[in-house]
Amino acid sequence: MRLFLNSLKVKYLPLIKSPQTLLLLATGLAGYMTARCPVTHWPTLLGLTGSLLLAISGSTILNMWYDRDIDAVMPRTARRPLPSGKISPAQTVGIGLFLSAAGVLWAFFLSAGYGVAVLAGLIFDVLVYTIWLKRLTAWSIVWGGISGGMPVLAGRILGVGQLDWVGILLALAVLFWIPTHIMTFSIRYSQEYSTARIPTFPSHYGVKFTRSVISASSILTALAMISAGAGIGLSWGILRLLGVLSMILLAWALAAVIRPSPKINFGLFKFASFYMLGSMLLLTL
Repeated sequence: MRLFLNSLKVKYLPLIKSPQTLLLLATGLAGYMTARCPVTHWPTLLGLTGSLLLAISGSTILNMWYDRDIDAVMPRTARRPLPSGKISPAQTVGIGLFLSAAGVLWAFFLSAGYGVAVLAGLIFDVLVYTIWLKRLTAWSIVWGGISGGMPVLAGRILGVGQLDWVGILLALAVLFWIPTHIMTFSIRYSQEYSTARIPTFPSHYGVKFTRSVISASSILTALAMISAGAGIGLSWGILRLLGVLSMILLAWALAAVIRPSPKINFGLFKFASFYMLGSMLLLTL
């Protein structure tokens, strides 16, 4: 048993990037709980959790499989299971396809609209972003952002029963949040991305312009999130807390432009994840 758990920890868990997967899962759950009580609808909530976890994990594994050559040349990712030889490419792609298919089929079993949103997220993430655009253009991040917004949109669709403007705003909040999260990361590891020949905003447009984009996207994230909160009908007290989080995000992004430093940039990267998780938790209250 100990050997199995150790193998799971070393070989398989790193394939799904658990912090990223759990954050996306949290947005999906929040999207659903903005429309339905989790206590009285717990069977559907469990189905949402299982299907999203499978689909997100599967797409992440497929991305890791396709990007194994990139990961091998970057020190930050060279120790991942595939480039380090802990697991074979054939085994990895098999697991990824199985989990993805299981998650999507489960999603369609719950609801056709929900299934379409989950499938769209998978297509945008694996086919459009990773396989088609990631190695061609720095603007691939937009399509990656669309895939990142699909879990919360899917959860909202499952809760409401249809696509609505609140769900679209929640998805846009995640889409606008992506540059704040990823571009600060690409600034920090710009040399590694250059070595792997991955086009990024810092390499194509410069660090100064990239920081301006980060600030602008932070403003749009805050506006979309607060508007969605108002549309859901959050109390004034919760909206104020959401506004405080948004102001901190904006202040940090502006600091990265006015007084840039590696410490501020990486702090923004970390706080962006906290902001998204914290905002989603507030929306569920």
